[in-house]
Amino acid sequence: MAVEDKLISETLEIFRNNPEKKYDPEQINDILRMNGAQAFKKIVKSLAILEGEGKINVNSSGRFKLAPTDQIVEGEFRANEKGFGFVRYDETDPDIFIAKPNVLHAINGDEVKVKITKPANPWGSKGPEGEIVEIVSHGLTELVGEFQPYSDIQVKKTGMLGYVQSHEKKISGYRIFIPDEGLHPQLGDMVKVSLTRYPSKELPQSMEGVAETILGNKNDPGVDILTIVYDNDIHVDFPDDAIMQSEKIPDTVTDEERKGRVDITDQVMVTIDGDDSKDFDDAVTLWKMDNGNYHLGVAIADVSHYVTEGSPLDQEAYTRGTSTYLTDRVIPMIPFRLSNGICSLNPGVDRLSLTCDMEIDPDGNIVSHEIYPSIINSHARLTYSNVNKILDGDEELIEDNSKLVPMLNEMSELHSILYKKRHDRGAIDFEEPEAKTIVDENGKAIDIQIRERGISERMIESFMLAANETVAEHYKKMHLPFLYRVHEKPDEEKVKNFFEIASTFGVQVQGSLKNVTPKMLQEVITKTQGTPEELVTTTMLLRSMQQARYSEEPLGHFGLAAEFYTHFTSPIRRYPDLVVHRMIHQYANDKSESIQEKWSEQLPEIGQHSSSRERHSIDAERAVNDLKRTEYMEENVGEVYDGVVGSVTSFGIFVTLENTVEGLVHISNMQDDFYEYDEKQLALIGKRTHKIYKIGQPIKVKLIRADVEQRKIDFEVVLPPEEQAKVDELKKKNAARRHGGNKHRNNRGSKKPFNKH
Repeated sequence: MAVEDKLISETLEIFRNNPEKKYDPEQINDILRMNGAQAFKKIVKSLAILEGEGKINVNSSGRFKLAPTDQIVEGEFRANEKGFGFVRYDETDPDIFIAKPNVLHAINGDEVKVKITKPANPWGSKGPEGEIVEIVSHGLTELVGEFQPYSDIQVKKTGMLGYVQSHEKKISGYRIFIPDEGLHPQLGDMVKVSLTRYPSKELPQSMEGVAETILGNKNDPGVDILTIVYDNDIHVDFPDDAIMQSEKIPDTVTDEERKGRVDITDQVMVTIDGDDSKDFDDAVTLWKMDNGNYHLGVAIADVSHYVTEGSPLDQEAYTRGTSTYLTDRVIPMIPFRLSNGICSLNPGVDRLSLTCDMEIDPDGNIVSHEIYPSIINSHARLTYSNVNKILDGDEELIEDNSKLVPMLNEMSELHSILYKKRHDRGAIDFEEPEAKTIVDENGKAIDIQIRERGISERMIESFMLAANETVAEHYKKMHLPFLYRVHEKPDEEKVKNFFEIASTFGVQVQGSLKNVTPKMLQEVITKTQGTPEELVTTTMLLRSMQQARYSEEPLGHFGLAAEFYTHFTSPIRRYPDLVVHRMIHQYANDKSESIQEKWSEQLPEIGQHSSSRERHSIDAERAVNDLKRTEYMEENVGEVYDGVVGSVTSFGIFVTLENTVEGLVHISNMQDDFYEYDEKQLALIGKRTHKIYKIGQPIKVKLIRADVEQRKIDFEVVLPPEEQAKVDELKKKNAARRHGGNKHRNNRGSKKPFNKH
């Protein structure tokens, strides 16, 4: 930030923190402790700029005051466990901070109206602040929690059976009282509750609800995951009408369905997926053309043919938005009969698909393409692990798949070309280790295995990206309403912080902050690859990025450095892809104004809803992941591990182990010194020893706690023996001092007993 911008920002902060107070230039000068005539001129200039922008007003006597904001906006309240929260009211504008006294008893997920009391500081990093003035609607209508029964006397006195308390941190502080009617849960049961009364001024920490379903005791196998699923509003069971519709759909392709489709069953299409995959969205084929170009065919299961618009299956798929992949189960977007059956590109059977054929030159340019409805027949179901082994030269697998090996080698060749092209244009390639938690037959975590991404995984990713970009560009250039997957430019202030950290590693970024490109950020990642700073730069870059979402506007995909991008390749598990297929079919037959108007009206809501459902699914997947990892670590309390500092906060350091498990070393457990947080260095620094803990630093830690219910893991730093001896000695001295003080106080406060003899 330039010096002038910094001064404007600091000046505005004075007004934001005291919105009712009036200041003259001399008072601002004194508060900022500026000296000299030149400095005073800069203050006056800052005030003039802020007044010109309408941020402050000036009265007839030359005194300045924050401009009134009386702006009221509507958005979703995101609660924090400590009582404050944020309201998201716009996809791109910063969230509004709501202090604890201004929450108006709103709970997480509520739709609220907010009066902005402090506007955002465009010259600095401070977002707006506000107070909730109205709760428009409650987002939380059901929740799952642990039942605590009342005694018979309490039941008679209150008319309540007891209360339910959620394990979710954002709402765990509330008690939901259950009236003595309907279901009668037992102690420790996990209960799904339909809420009938919400927090109020009179009863701020309680709610009331009816017990709808008893999931089972909290210690029963599978109940822990089911609790998280319900907490994230993810449907487990399909409605009867959706099931009936799915059962009426034939499990083979009929003669009628073949009409109007291109039969490409002779093409050597293959699916390449994970070892345990059951539903196959995509199949690929490749051959070298006479002109030296590559023909890449990407065939995607035509789910939209079976899940018809407005049908019960479609309504339920829209509600779910996406399939949810948990440690030991999949909660599908469409019933398994379809997702694993007629909609899955299983080997050796004819299937309906939408195909995107691309002709790609040796430089990775897509010189021509065609998108059309087709019939395919997958020639083989291949797995990532086996294809990786084939490409690595496994003789036995090469012999078993001899007919496919030449095509697989050419696929690997094309992937290298496409990857280079994406990299050259600036696509940011995040390489984070993936881990899979292994569970036993009762769902208990027994191992964590690191999953390596090989050439085959990257290869299929390259082909799907190419198809998604091709489809998006095709319909954008036809000027038809369409649904895009967008990823906007990162926040300027966060990027500035990212560049400042990069400069401390000796990485200088070329280019302007006002016009950040993916290439600028990619260069930082590339220059720190394989160094201790790699984790820091990757972590900070991820934090500075916006969240990808669905939109009817073709805003591009910043992370992929793609001008046009959509989701076309996974209609079995993502509703937006299903909608994209539906539009492709309709536009092939009818591009009339009425069809275009229909999609123009529907797409904004579809995009917003799909983005929201995606977040619900991700939250559930992460929560289950955290739960099972904590469960696995619970058996290892007391063990010592090597790890890396993943992030640093004012209250401690988060450490990531080699198995990707993350836990906290709380500052209260760092007993060798008093540590202070340095925001500029993103580090904790010891006051006496000057020892530094910063992101990317290797560290040895001991597991001291694994709380499965709260999904929290706590570590303490393992010090070298000589440092640990000093800490132990200091503890002894402090204990002795406390013991001596207590003894002295006890003696001083006692009286000798009366001796009558």
